[in-house]
Amino acid sequence: MKGRLIKTHFSKRKCALALTTLFTLGTVSEATLAAAAQEQPQYSASEKAVTIARETIIVDGHIDVPYRVKNQWVDVTKATEDGDFDYPRAVEGGLNAPFMSIYVPASLDNSPESTQLAHLLIDSVEAIVARAPDKFAIAKSPSDVKSHFETGVISLPLGMENGSPIQGNLDNLNDFYERGIRYITLAHSQSNHISDSSYDLRRQWKGLSPFGKQLVTEMNNIGIMLDISHVSDDAFYQVVELTKVPVIASHSSLRRFTPGFERNMNDDMIKKLGENGGVIMINFGSSFVSKEAGQWRTGLTNARKALIKEEGEDSPKLENFEAQYRKEVPYPYSTLDEVLDHIDHVVELIGVEHVGIGSDYDGVGDSLPIGLKDVASFPNLVQGLLDRDYSREDIEKILSGNLLRVWQEVEDYAKSH
Repeated sequence: MKGRLIKTHFSKRKCALALTTLFTLGTVSEATLAAAAQEQPQYSASEKAVTIARETIIVDGHIDVPYRVKNQWVDVTKATEDGDFDYPRAVEGGLNAPFMSIYVPASLDNSPESTQLAHLLIDSVEAIVARAPDKFAIAKSPSDVKSHFETGVISLPLGMENGSPIQGNLDNLNDFYERGIRYITLAHSQSNHISDSSYDLRRQWKGLSPFGKQLVTEMNNIGIMLDISHVSDDAFYQVVELTKVPVIASHSSLRRFTPGFERNMNDDMIKKLGENGGVIMINFGSSFVSKEAGQWRTGLTNARKALIKEEGEDSPKLENFEAQYRKEVPYPYSTLDEVLDHIDHVVELIGVEHVGIGSDYDGVGDSLPIGLKDVASFPNLVQGLLDRDYSREDIEKILSGNLLRVWQEVEDYAKSH
């Protein structure tokens, strides 16, 4: 079953990429390319898949609701027209423990504003709960998640994306723990005072800073999970060498399928994560899932640069440049099947006990895979796992069991230190 599914979608992907390449060379018409883009796989979930989704705790390691509502406020306790998450869709998909990302942009690194923003974003999650305590509750432990599930309330655990708000002050670390932060992504798109970033060519620390190495121990002792998404390879290896408990990658995928994209993890790192007992939570964004989407983004960037070179920074064509580019060169969305390939590969390398879900909903814009367009789509994911012969026990591990195990181990270690 696995081989048939993989072969089918791979052939469609190759055809789509070939057509896109021919279009850029001027040998395929826009109409032909648009027609090919519309030929998309269809996904539907069986009653069994829907039942598993609704009877199982589903933990999503990373959803960017707080920053979404900061940019444009909307009441996610009700149905919303835009975005990837709201209460009705979460219920429909069976999602009951999405980690709310307390995301602080790298532009605020090394400034008090980063700490201020983190607190304001935590306030925004508390406001969601205050508006609808019958629907949502802050979760600060695995036991909270389980008890909320029993009462039909959606848990909102908190993870901080970018450790910049700590500002080298362990009092801030304690404050954020008290407010509910239960994992910290050490860096984001730039090297900060803790760690080098996979996106930043300036490897000022060659991994972790001296404070970053101290922070690993302090996070172990206080009970905050270490998130190695976004950090450089060197930083990853240093973290797993220093930590006394398993780590997570809250929203990362596999470099095997996206060659050269350091933000994803390579096979050697995955194996080391397995030795550590950790979990990689697969990111759904198309550029994390397939190399074609990354190549499309490179093409967009190069086309924009060419326009600026030809017409200057004030060109009116820049205002809606990406939208126009998408019309001419349709975005090569990845598929649910390709997301499943990432899960399969982790399982083949280190076992089903080390993979989870970190969708990056509300964080990757219009790049989500066909079949996984919002939080109502989790039954499709379950159906895909069933189609690939995963047992219900293993599906439950992927949906939440593995992350809850790591979280509990981190909590247990902190209680004795």
